[in-house]
Amino acid sequence: MTIAAAPGHALARAVARYRRRRVLRTIGLGFAVVLVLVYTLFPYYWAIVSSLKTGASLFEATLLPAFELVYYKALLHDPVFLGSIVNSLIVAGSATGISLLLAIGAAYALGRLDFPLRRTVLLVILMISIFPQIVVLSGMFELVRWFGLYNRVGSLTFAYLIFTLPFTVWVLTGFIQDIPRELEEAALMDGASRGRVLVSVLLPLMGPALASTGLLAFIQAWNEFLFALTFILSDENRTVPVAIATISGGSRYEYPFGPIMAASVVVTLPLIALVLIFQRKIVAGLTAGAIKG
Repeated sequence: MTIAAAPGHALARAVARYRRRRVLRTIGLGFAVVLVLVYTLFPYYWAIVSSLKTGASLFEATLLPAFELVYYKALLHDPVFLGSIVNSLIVAGSATGISLLLAIGAAYALGRLDFPLRRTVLLVILMISIFPQIVVLSGMFELVRWFGLYNRVGSLTFAYLIFTLPFTVWVLTGFIQDIPRELEEAALMDGASRGRVLVSVLLPLMGPALASTGLLAFIQAWNEFLFALTFILSDENRTVPVAIATISGGSRYEYPFGPIMAASVVVTLPLIALVLIFQRKIVAGLTAGAIKG
C-alpha cells in the first residue's frame, strides 16, 4: 500500500508546488503592475488635486481634492491660454498631417524600391530623428528669419517638421516592409501602377500604422517647448507649453502653482481623448510587426 501510494503523493506535492509558484508569480506580477500604475499615474493625480485647491491649501500635503474650480474658471476666461490651445492644435495638427502626407511616399520608396544609397538615406533619417533640438536651433532660427516666419504660428509648423517628418518616415518604412510583397506583386501583374498600388493596396492596410505614428508625432509637436519659446514673441501666437511656463513669471495669478497644475490637466485632456478614440488602431499599429505571415 505504501509503495503504491507514493507516486500519487509525489504528484500531489508537485501539483501543490506548481500552484504555490503560480500564485506567487501572480501576486508578484500584480504588485509590479500596481507599482508601475502608481508611479505613472500619481503625478497626474497630484496635479489634479493641486489644481482643485486655492490659497494656502495649495501648500498642504493632502491626497483628497477640495473640488474648487477657481483656477479652471480663470483659465477658461483667460484669452492668452485659450489662444495658446488653438495655436497648439493648429501647429501640432498641421505638422502631423504634412509629415504623414510626405512620409507615406518616402516610406514606400525606402521600403519597397531598390536604389543606390538607400541604406545611407535611412541612416541619415535615423540620425536626424535622434539629433537634440539645441543642435539645430541656430540654423533653424536663420531659416525661419530668412522665410519671414519669425513670430508667426507657421514658423512652428515649419520647424516641427525637422523631427516629426524623419520619425514618421522611419516608422512607416518599417510597417511597409512588414506588409507581404505578394499583395503588391499581384496588383502590379494586373497592370496597376506604383502609385495605384500605394493608394489602393498598401494605404488601406496602413490605417493602424498611420494612427499610432500620427498620434506619437502629434504628441511630440504638442509638447515641444524650445522652438516655441525661441521663434514666438507675442502672447497671441504662443503655444500651450510656453503659455504654461509664462504663468509662473506673470502677474495674472496670485499663486501660480495652482493655475499651472490646472493648465497642465487641461492640456492633457486632448491627448487622452485622442488615445481613447484611436485606441484599437494604436494597439494594432504598435503590434503589426510582431507577427509575420
